[in-house]
Amino acid sequence: MKRTFHQLLQVFLLVALVSVTAVSCKPKIKDSDIEAKIQANTALSDIATSVKDGVVTLSGEVKDEAAKSMAETVVKGIEGVKQVINNCTIAPPPPPPAPVEIAADDPLTKGIADALKDYPTVKATAADGVITVTGETTKANWKKIKIALDALHPKKVTATDLKIK
Repeated sequence: MKRTFHQLLQVFLLVALVSVTAVSCKPKIKDSDIEAKIQANTALSDIATSVKDGVVTLSGEVKDEAAKSMAETVVKGIEGVKQVINNCTIAPPPPPPAPVEIAADDPLTKGIADALKDYPTVKATAADGVITVTGETTKANWKKIKIALDALHPKKVTATDLKIK
């Protein structure tokens, strides 16, 4: 039984056709399924996504380049994703804290006089931004005085020589 070249070619083409058909019969993953997998991933919760024909577009603000890269890597690992377009932006760094405002001694002296006008048994002085409190008062009054003096923004309020009844 001798096979001809023509018969071998037919067998080869038939095997190739069956192989291609079997591979292409793999079920196509829906965009909605990809989107559901993305939404279920807590690492991507702050990132907006859209999926069209297996192409995922990421957008939103992330804290740094590492977070941006991680989001893309996670999405690429999801079955059915053909391509990732990463439009995420990196958040600007937070502004530096506002400098502590320290009042000069002259405004402090005027502020001290206003703060202590209702407390004749308490005296205070300002030197180099530090308020030194002396005299005698009640615990309740000291709380009020301290709040008023702190509002003047001194470097420090010292009350080691203040007697509290």
